[in-house]
Amino acid sequence: MAEQNPVFGVTGWKNSGKTTLVSRLVAEITARGFCVSTVKHAHHNFDIDQKGRDSYAHREAGAQEVALVSGRRWALMHELRGDEEPSLEEVLAKLSPCDLVIVEGYKRETHPKIEARRVGSKSDSPLAPDDPSIVAIACDTSLVGEALPVFHNDDISGMADFALKQSGLPLHKPQDRAVS
Repeated sequence: MAEQNPVFGVTGWKNSGKTTLVSRLVAEITARGFCVSTVKHAHHNFDIDQKGRDSYAHREAGAQEVALVSGRRWALMHELRGDEEPSLEEVLAKLSPCDLVIVEGYKRETHPKIEARRVGSKSDSPLAPDDPSIVAIACDTSLVGEALPVFHNDDISGMADFALKQSGLPLHKPQDRAVS
């Protein structure tokens, strides 16, 4: 079995700033030379395809998988057609090799995660006390007496350092040096 990509996550309640945090972490970590992939869990029906497009017609006609390929990107859509949602492990196994996978959501999984907290989120109930895989907190307010490391939502560099260390990676990807 091939070695799995390192995984680090961002979790939190709805409207806690997870997507913004993941996007900013991806930008910071890729700027440091790392190849990053992401997995986003959606709790609702979603569609990345649009009615009227050829790939949509293929899917609606009953195709289980539709690959959409261009000179700039490709996507593979898989219809579950009544099957159960794949586990995070199954999804991770389908990803190409990379330096780090950042997972958004998946509150109940056991990979290390930062909990995003923000005033105005769906709940102000902290997740960390009941989830030992939460290893830090990103917050827009100060927290007193928190046992875990706490980062301000805007301390992206600090959180990137933390995520890379937690994942066993250096703070910057070493550049290959040509030997002359």
